[in-house]
Amino acid sequence: MNVKRRKIPLFIIATLLFAIKTYIIYRFMFNLELENTMQEFILLINPFVSAFLIFAMSVWFKSQSRQMNFLRHTALLGTLILYSNLVFYRANTDFITISQMLQVSNMGDLGSSILTLIKLYDVLLFVDVATIWYLSKKKQDKMAVNYHKSGKAFALAMSLLLLAGNFFIAEMERPQLFTRTFDREYLVKNIGVFNYHIYDAIMQSKVKTQRVFADESKLSDISEYINEIQSKDQSDFYGVAEGKNLIFISVESLQNFVINNEVNGEEITPFLNSLVENEDTFYFENFYSQVAQGRTSDSEFLVENSLYPLSSGAVFFTHGQNEYNALPEQLKEKGYYNTVFHANNRSFWNRDQMYKSLGYDYYYGEEAYEVTENNSIGWGLKDKAFFEQSMKYLQSFEQPFYSKFITLTNHFPFNLDEKDRTIEPYNSNSNTLNNYFPTVRYTDEALEQFFNQLKDTGIYEDSIIVIMGDHFGISENHNKSMSQYLGKEKITPYDQLQLLRVPLFIHIPGSGNGKVMSDVSGQIDVKPTLLHLLGIETENDINFGNDLFSDDRKGFVAFRNGDFVTESYVSASSTCYNRQTGEPVDENNNLDVENKVKNPCAPIKKKVMNELEYSDEIIYGDLFRFVDFSKSN
Repeated sequence: MNVKRRKIPLFIIATLLFAIKTYIIYRFMFNLELENTMQEFILLINPFVSAFLIFAMSVWFKSQSRQMNFLRHTALLGTLILYSNLVFYRANTDFITISQMLQVSNMGDLGSSILTLIKLYDVLLFVDVATIWYLSKKKQDKMAVNYHKSGKAFALAMSLLLLAGNFFIAEMERPQLFTRTFDREYLVKNIGVFNYHIYDAIMQSKVKTQRVFADESKLSDISEYINEIQSKDQSDFYGVAEGKNLIFISVESLQNFVINNEVNGEEITPFLNSLVENEDTFYFENFYSQVAQGRTSDSEFLVENSLYPLSSGAVFFTHGQNEYNALPEQLKEKGYYNTVFHANNRSFWNRDQMYKSLGYDYYYGEEAYEVTENNSIGWGLKDKAFFEQSMKYLQSFEQPFYSKFITLTNHFPFNLDEKDRTIEPYNSNSNTLNNYFPTVRYTDEALEQFFNQLKDTGIYEDSIIVIMGDHFGISENHNKSMSQYLGKEKITPYDQLQLLRVPLFIHIPGSGNGKVMSDVSGQIDVKPTLLHLLGIETENDINFGNDLFSDDRKGFVAFRNGDFVTESYVSASSTCYNRQTGEPVDENNNLDVENKVKNPCAPIKKKVMNELEYSDEIIYGDLFRFVDFSKSN
């Protein structure tokens, strides 16, 4: 290298400044769980490896002005990518995927939600960009370099060597790292955000080819597996609601920990609590949300299809034009009129396209409602006005009908007008958790109002009414305050998974057989359960759920990241826990000492991963286009 009368080159300064900032974000702003010293070391070095690889490319520009231009714009672009991930992480405790970057139509509807995720001190994350910008403009002659070809080749070789070393150490620490794409945290922790995005782009392009080369032969193994896990016995409740209307209420961000619980000495959900004791209601207390990045849309996808969401992006966006054999389609075959009520933009989550693919007859979106400043807040129409304005449409339908309602008020950041609050916020260092309780109470009151409206119009007696929480509302970023509310010293991975429980109520007026159901279950089970209650056979359907009223079930609830729950064990963050005690089976994760079972989670984990892969094959390959379900529906 021949660098005459120069100070430290700007690409070295840029590398150091950008890498230090990146490490600070990784270590102190992302909630990355570090299990040992090696993981600490990898997290420390990968920002420097990535930064050097990117900024060292500047030496290939012969012109000083182009070299400086590359450095300052690269620093700005890299910071924007980092910051976008940080803001996204604050809301979702996850990292952005290519699929989500393409969901730009959603951004305009986020509004105040994004503003609450931006902190005043975030401006400090752009200090290095300003420094690089200043030096590249004012000190160009001293900051630029002019290497010979050998020097440029050396810089490139050093970059690739460092990258290979990073990948090698990461693979040693986490074997099969690059085949475990369902766990984005491990990828970011080991190879960094930027290499993760490159890897994600490669994987996205790979899956796009799967549909092209897919054929119906792939269905044989899947069908055989489905036959193995389907319930063989018919439950006592099969056909108990035959011919009735199906009213399904998806409640935004409703978690199970609020049921039969209090805040500031007051009941949080008095109406839902009353349903727990109601003789016509089945309440599932160990029912889990199984969504991934698609959140509410993933919840809908699970319920309608009994297939798993994708690990990256939202199926509603990425595969909205696939062939499905969804719940609305199967009900339509039995004479049902299918509608969705959701006072939101029709294009949000690509619902206007996806609902057609699922077989809905009509979607009552934002334009179907009178939305004013007085009756809306946050994401739109308040729940009480939403249900009240929906009644005129519901009363006009011929019966039987299937109508899905998706609420909005209990949505992050949980804003609510003072006049609508009937309980006071909680007192902790998290405004998100504090404000969660009043909005949950408001939605609880809206649900009670809706039940009364159904009774007043005569629809109630001829309907089966389902209430389900769609996904968690309080993310891991608020664990300190959540542990305070729950009276725990800290929130462990076991506790975190338990917080994925959402309430499920199946209310059948006049049945008289209601009770609390304690077996573990999940959203994947909703579709076959509802079809069986309505007296519709699913023997020839392809789905991964079980009838919740059947004793013959597969025995586990799987999550998109590979975690799972059974009646005896919980697998969370690669640790196997005793489900009853919440304690790891032992410190080496090898033996359930009490039951003398060696590595009890391993065989279940294999089944879970197999089932997730089968579901992915169906979606990526659009395999249902090869099946004529009309012959079996």
